[in-house]
Amino acid sequence: MALEGVLAVEWDAPANVGALMSTRAGGVSAAPWASLNLGIAVGDDAAAVAENRRRFAAATGAVPVWLRQVHGARVVPLGRDDDVAADAAWTDEPGLACVIQVADCLPVLLARRDGRAVAAAHVGWRGLAGGVIENALSGMCEGSGCTPQDVVAWLGPCIGPRQFEVGADVLAAFPDDGTDFVSRPRPDGSPRWLADLPALARKRLARAGVQHVGGGGWCTVEDPSRFFSFRRDGVTGRLAAAVWRRG
Repeated sequence: MALEGVLAVEWDAPANVGALMSTRAGGVSAAPWASLNLGIAVGDDAAAVAENRRRFAAATGAVPVWLRQVHGARVVPLGRDDDVAADAAWTDEPGLACVIQVADCLPVLLARRDGRAVAAAHVGWRGLAGGVIENALSGMCEGSGCTPQDVVAWLGPCIGPRQFEVGADVLAAFPDDGTDFVSRPRPDGSPRWLADLPALARKRLARAGVQHVGGGGWCTVEDPSRFFSFRRDGVTGRLAAAVWRRG
């Protein structure tokens, strides 16, 4: 089943790896969650979310497994149980989809170049500083017997570098990445910075040994017609990125 408005996941993954990134189009939710809200804990009607998730699952042709994301760095091998508290998962089982929900954070998809395993990570600044990308990568590599050089990655839409205003706590969490922060003091003179989340993620992937990274060119805040954004709207829906091995 085709799903309206999905983003093309363009990367060097093999044909037996499926990947899908939703937009806000193609669902049944009413405003402010219109229309393909996939989040169950954002105030939307439960029946509408269930229908949206059914459409999303049909578009993948796989069984999506939904994590309970906590802005941490834990990675788990994917099972068939929803509501596992983690921010990354990997699997080598065909037909199971690793799914990440976002509304400004960065979804990162990973796949072995031979298609024998896949992974996904929910990357906000806390998770990124805590090593969620490295944990997802090592979980998949150690679990399936590959190296980071055997892996390709894709970065989905997130809050972009013109919109991600942060404070000194975020700057301090990335002591080796100062070039990815631009000083932008507030009118009252208090220090603030603009952070480039995709660039920070690309650096982490490169340091870990991943050489092929696609995507990363969308800003959720600046494109309200296509993307939910918590920072822009407060009460809003959730997008989802999924990756799976075809049977």
